[in-house]
Amino acid sequence: MTHFFETDLALLRGITPARLSLLQTELGLFTYGDLIQYFPFRYEDRTALYPIDQITEQMEHAQFVGRIRYKEKIGQGPKQRLVAQCCDESGCIELVWFQGVKWLEKTLTPGVDYLFYGKPTSFNGQIQITHPEMEVYKGKTQNDIYFHPVYSLTDKLRKKYIDSKVIAQLQKNVLQVAFPYIRETLPTEIIQQFKLISKQEALYHIHLPQSENWLHQAKRRLKFEELFYNQLRLIKQNLVRKTAFPGQVFSSAALLTNFYQNHMPFELTNAQKKVIREIFQDMKSGQQMNRLLQGDVGSGKTIVAFIAMLLAIDNGTQACLMAPTEILADQHYQGLKKFADILDIQIAKLTGSTKKKDRQVLHEDLASGKLQILVGTHAIFEDVVQFHNLGLCIIDEQHRFGVAQRAKLWDKNKQTHPHVMVMTATPIPRTLAMTLYGDLDISIIDEMPAGRKAIQTIHRYDSHRLQVFGFIQNELSKGRQVYIVYPLIEESEKMDFKDLMDGFESISRAFPEVPLGILHGKMKSADKDFEMARFVKNETKIMVATTVIEVGVNVPNASIMIIESAERFGLAQLHQLRGRVGRGAEQSYCILMTGYKLSADTKKRVETMVRTNNGFEIAEVDLQLRGPGDLGGTRQSGAIDLMIADLAKDGEILKVARETAQKILDEDPQLMLPNHQMIREQVAHQRRDTTNWAKIS
Repeated sequence: MTHFFETDLALLRGITPARLSLLQTELGLFTYGDLIQYFPFRYEDRTALYPIDQITEQMEHAQFVGRIRYKEKIGQGPKQRLVAQCCDESGCIELVWFQGVKWLEKTLTPGVDYLFYGKPTSFNGQIQITHPEMEVYKGKTQNDIYFHPVYSLTDKLRKKYIDSKVIAQLQKNVLQVAFPYIRETLPTEIIQQFKLISKQEALYHIHLPQSENWLHQAKRRLKFEELFYNQLRLIKQNLVRKTAFPGQVFSSAALLTNFYQNHMPFELTNAQKKVIREIFQDMKSGQQMNRLLQGDVGSGKTIVAFIAMLLAIDNGTQACLMAPTEILADQHYQGLKKFADILDIQIAKLTGSTKKKDRQVLHEDLASGKLQILVGTHAIFEDVVQFHNLGLCIIDEQHRFGVAQRAKLWDKNKQTHPHVMVMTATPIPRTLAMTLYGDLDISIIDEMPAGRKAIQTIHRYDSHRLQVFGFIQNELSKGRQVYIVYPLIEESEKMDFKDLMDGFESISRAFPEVPLGILHGKMKSADKDFEMARFVKNETKIMVATTVIEVGVNVPNASIMIIESAERFGLAQLHQLRGRVGRGAEQSYCILMTGYKLSADTKKRVETMVRTNNGFEIAEVDLQLRGPGDLGGTRQSGAIDLMIADLAKDGEILKVARETAQKILDEDPQLMLPNHQMIREQVAHQRRDTTNWAKIS
């Protein structure tokens, strides 16, 4: 039997075959359920009527009542336009139409009161509105809706006269027939506890709000429900994993104590100590650890990773650390080896370049258990790589690895899945982390080691380039190294490549005696590694590159990061690039080069970078400026499937929704209690429907 909300949109009043085809191809709307969940992205307040003489070009929109005084067609053929003068008692305004000229010329009647709405602009010193919305004014009535919904549209829809008004009318039609079928999806106690309106009221007022208060209540209800079920699903996944996958119990910490007391090269920060306690708690719990370790560049994640490895080794198991590139794997290997050698721990590295004869020995030592720590790249996934008893997997910059690849690592220990820790140097705002990684336990290192000099960030315009070159020369004379980064955006790859090559040539001319390196995405992997290795060894002094140098590589001697056309980068990317310097004892600098014409968002990004080095603060600003979509690269796409909630603005609702979901699952993990029946049914319904998990049902 077809579910009511799966009814084909073709059966809805107001849907013609042409409209149906456009709604399907342009908006992906096929059923009543799809349409009713196609929410407006903003609303226009139509409560205010302005006298014409008070309308200014600064206004976002203006609504007024006036009469047409005269109208005339100007121009010929496709360039023809209709210009009309509209007046009220206070003054006159010019109205212009480029489309529907013949129809409008017949329709616009002098002496009739029209209600007009549009964006005022200034043309030749006169205020005018192009293509205003219009209707005959009948005076305000009790039934008028003055909060008009605005829906996302495409150019194709607009060309076929399908605008927000048409969609709002279709919503009205579907609500009329659907209303009795909208069932409640939240238990009474939750509705009462948070004073939420019903599902029926919420869906009605999200599309046809009768007042500002009703609109506010509808948004609040639908956002809470969406985030509640989102968090319930993620927390439940975590619970299921913990019961389905027991973890090896790591209770001995003798090796760790020895390292702490006799070999620890520096004092850990309080944030590092807290994270280590959380990891130890997981490892001795008997449940499989699944923990995300977030820490800004330079916050000391590697030493925390090593300490976690010591716990695994101390309890008779092996550990592996995966990195997305050979250079990064080598860097981790070198960093960990000096600690491992002190404690007489066997460590090896496995990458694509590992020689065949070395692999043979490595595979044997790994299978026998002699080799205790393996650091490597994707090469670790190969079936031939077999561990004796893998107890801990650490994955660095985990978003570079697919889910299927990671699952291969879990299967490297068939008896008991290894504990898992994924690390990222991309700071993720709290709200986004809850939604992206709600199924993982999250640890954050939000404190920098003592004595580390903050990178000084400076903004310079292109006209200051000679001064910047002088500054570079000064740092080079002290023996330092420099990164100069150019943007690379796929759509304009040829142009960007030209910018990079032009930049390389101008740097060559400015610093003729200085050995340069170049790095970009069109190079083969081996060539990239070769260029980067030369820079690491200080054979080249200036590295001219695109954003391929963004992740991870440690060059302590590099003290300047120049970012060309900084206005073309997002905040998170700017912060990641800045993290390539500041890794040694010397003062480091990041110089943001831009043109003079900057948008308000760009100014905010530059100002934020200059003001703070705190990655989490930067991530919060980035989320507000760009929304979660662009930040989702930290996890496979599809992780955020939110239809109405906005992670940049709805942090408080998310927090409450998560706490509510957590409390319910703590009390009733299987949702078997009678008062949780509705939640159980909704979860089961969502599981059947993988695309949207807020179906009305």
